[in-house]
Amino acid sequence: MELRQLRYFVAVAEESHFTRAADRLRIAQSGLSASIRALERELGADLFRRNTRQVRLTPEGRALLVEARRALAASDAARDAVAAVQGLLRGSLSIGSLQCLHAVNLPAVLAGFVESHPGLDIRLRHGGSGELIEQVREGRLDLALVSRPAHEPDDVVVTPLAAEPLVLACAPGHPLATPGKVGLKALRGERFVDFPPDWGTRTRADEALAAAGVDRHVALEVTDVHSLLDLVGNGLGVALVPRSFSAKTARVRFLELADPVPMWETVAVSGAPGGAAAAALLDKIHHASH
Repeated sequence: MELRQLRYFVAVAEESHFTRAADRLRIAQSGLSASIRALERELGADLFRRNTRQVRLTPEGRALLVEARRALAASDAARDAVAAVQGLLRGSLSIGSLQCLHAVNLPAVLAGFVESHPGLDIRLRHGGSGELIEQVREGRLDLALVSRPAHEPDDVVVTPLAAEPLVLACAPGHPLATPGKVGLKALRGERFVDFPPDWGTRTRADEALAAAGVDRHVALEVTDVHSLLDLVGNGLGVALVPRSFSAKTARVRFLELADPVPMWETVAVSGAPGGAAAAALLDKIHHASH
């Protein structure tokens, strides 16, 4: 089994189409098909179900995809390690990040990093903490900046970056918008605005309210901070959010929570082992967040 075959296999799996995969790889479709057939013969299993319109992974193909991505990531990391010894950083670096990242000014860090390493192809995607961590585990991302997961996978490295308390966000005219701290038990019966279940702040809020015996109802789910704050500001619900959100709008009241105050921690998640480029960027991020 060759790395080239694994790269071809991953491309077909991601494109669900041999022609598109061949175009992406810039090779002849006949050569791609022959390579996949040779890989299937070697493994003694069909990796794809083929028809005239698209191809789909078989159960054997799905199992191989996870390991193929990990093998390719390890190969890239080995190549990066040698380049780092030579004083070079090249290739590609895929980064995942929460949409609203207060712990570090990521655009500024990336700008300086790209200027220092012009031969490096930087790729960035936003998403929820759960999906980004899974993409690191699969080798699809080299580094992710996310909320600390409740349960840390064994096959990733978690590096703390920053922590801040959660606060209550509510409309200015809400009955709780009075001086003083708010206890979590006072939130019984409230309608909540929040992010999807696998997003970090949602997980932390769920844990804190469950510990306080509050069975909450999330009526409105959004995937960006400004929509959440707009809904809260218009009285459509309350939210538990990181304190840094208070700098984003004057149309929402932000109230401190009474002890025990739930904390929200931002961490960097990388593969084990990670590549030289990911390690160099993480070092920059770590210094920028302190």
